[in-house]
Order: sequence, then C-alpha cells, then structure tokens
Amino acid sequence: MNWLTNFVRPKIQAFIRSNEIPDNLWIKCPGCEHMLFHRDLLSNTHVCHHCQHHLRLNIQQRLESLFDDNEYKESEIPKVVADPLKFRDSKKYVDRLKEYRLKTNQNDSVIVAYGHIEKNPVVVAAFNFAFMGGSMGLAAGEALVTAANLAVKTNSPLLVIPASGGARMQEGILSLMQMPRTIIAVERVKEAGLPYITLLTDPTTGGVTASFAMLGDIAISEPGAMIGFAGARVIEETMRQKLPEGFQTAEYLLDHGMIDMVVHRHKMRETLGRLFRLISKK
Repeated sequence: MNWLTNFVRPKIQAFIRSNEIPDNLWIKCPGCEHMLFHRDLLSNTHVCHHCQHHLRLNIQQRLESLFDDNEYKESEIPKVVADPLKFRDSKKYVDRLKEYRLKTNQNDSVIVAYGHIEKNPVVVAAFNFAFMGGSMGLAAGEALVTAANLAVKTNSPLLVIPASGGARMQEGILSLMQMPRTIIAVERVKEAGLPYITLLTDPTTGGVTASFAMLGDIAISEPGAMIGFAGARVIEETMRQKLPEGFQTAEYLLDHGMIDMVVHRHKMRETLGRLFRLISKK
C-alpha cells in the first residue's frame, strides 16, 4: 500500500493535473498586481480591469483590434539576405532566426497589412516584439519600404506601429543603415500628400525611436508605454543625476510636447478613423 500511496498515486495525479490545468490561466497585472483571468484579459484587449494598465498585445490581436471586422490582408515582403555578417554569439544567427520563425510563425519582426479602419483604407506596418524584441534589421527595413510603396500605390494613409528594442545587433552597420532608409520611405509618403501616423506602443526604443517612429504627422501612444532612445539607467550614469518620475513614459512625453495624443486602447480604432477622415485629401 505504501508503494501505491506514496509513488503511484502522486504520479497519476501529477499527470492529470498537468493536462487539465494550464499554467497561464492567471496573469499578474504589472501595474496593480491584481491576478487577472486570461479570458477576461483577452476579452478586454489586454487592459487591466482594475487599474487600466495596458499589457502588451501580440501582433495578431493588435491588428484585429484595429481593422474593421477584424479583417486585413498581409502584403508579401521581398526576401533579404538572412545572415549577411555570418554572425554568431551564444548560437548562430541563422539558428536564432529559425527559432523565432518557428515560435511566431512569422518571417521577421514586421508585418505589412492592408485593410480598413473605420471605413478608411489604411496600410499598416506593425512590429512584433515577440520576434527578437521587435529589433530592426534588413527585413524590417524592407517591410517599411514595402509599406510606404503600397501606401503611395493605393493612395492610402500609412500607420506604423513600433514595438521594438531598437537595431538588431546581429546585422551590425547594415541594421543601422535602415534608419535613414526608413526615413526616406516615410518622406515619399508625405511627398505624395498622404497622412503618416505613428502609434507608439510599449516599448519603442533605440534606433526605431531615432528614425521613423518620431516623424509621424501625428504621434499617438498607448497609456504607460515606454518611449525613448537609451535606457534610463544609461542616461542617469551619463548625466550623473536622477531622472524625473515617469521619465520616458507616454504621459511624460505628452506633457513635454514629444507626442500628440495618449489614447486608451478601447478608443484607438475610433480615434484613428476620425484622424484619417480629418487629414486625408478627398
């Protein structure tokens, strides 16, 4: 009996529990630390019911929340050289790419989509933070150029949604070259007289912030999003002084004129639709 009680039964119970109860049913809110049931969080577009803290959305949920009827078409992005520098750190860069492509079912960090937001035709380039921290390399630069060209071709506004840690170190100087390249792509949209709006999400940092992300005709952000170039600790060590409370948050940047609007996620589609109607040439 001891063998059955002490060994067999715990093994059976552990097997049953592991299959019946997923580990991610409850998520702790980073803002108020309340435990949130995953279905409630999903139905509320990953906004905390208690403190309205905006948790990060995956890229599919974000696009579906913005486009009318949750419908959009993805645009094909031209292929680029996968590993131009033959880079290796703890593992080969090509192996790291394979790992994230399998994990996200996505070729790289940016999706280009076309659809309607509040009946306005819009081209969207959205970063996926789950793909190597949304880092910007050759493929991301090519995606933004593709999005800009599609916007000009279809005479549609361009909406870019950054969620990035910055340049992709595995591509070195080639990654940094995407900064001026994306700026030129954005200028083509503006020269065509088309609106260019940026929706800054958590986090928007590094070379992405230093290039196309801050060039929107209108810069919108979600509440509490971290937006900046270098990290707060690096800035404090360089300046040798304490940074203000809430530094690099969307609200701080709004107060200091760096962005134009901070909009709750539930009102984002409505707000974008109104802006596109107001600033688009008829």
